[in-house]
Amino acid sequence: MSKLVKVLGVLALLGVVFSAAFAQGAAASGGSIGAGLLGVGAGLAIGLAGIGVGIAQGYIGSAGLGTITEKPEAFGQVLIFLVIPETIIIFGFVIAFFLYGKMG
Repeated sequence: MSKLVKVLGVLALLGVVFSAAFAQGAAASGGSIGAGLLGVGAGLAIGLAGIGVGIAQGYIGSAGLGTITEKPEAFGQVLIFLVIPETIIIFGFVIAFFLYGKMG
C-alpha cells in the first residue's frame, strides 16, 4: 500500500508541475495572475483525470484479462468496461478546454 501512495504522490506532484505550462502560456500573452491560475486549473483537470483513469483501467484490465482467459465470449463486455473510464478523461479535457478559453 505504501508503494501505491508513493506513486500517487509523485504523479500528483508531476501534475502540479506540468500544469505550470498552461500558466506560463497565460502569462506570456500578457495575462494576469487569474489567467495563470486558470491555466493551473486546466492542467490539473487533465492531469488528475488521467491519473484516475490510468489507475481504474489498470484494475479493470487485469480483472478483464482473467475473465477473458476463462470465458472468451465475455470480450465485448470487458471492452465496454475498459471504455467507461475514458469518459472521465474526456470530461477533464472539456473542462480544461473551457478554462483555457476563458484565459484569452
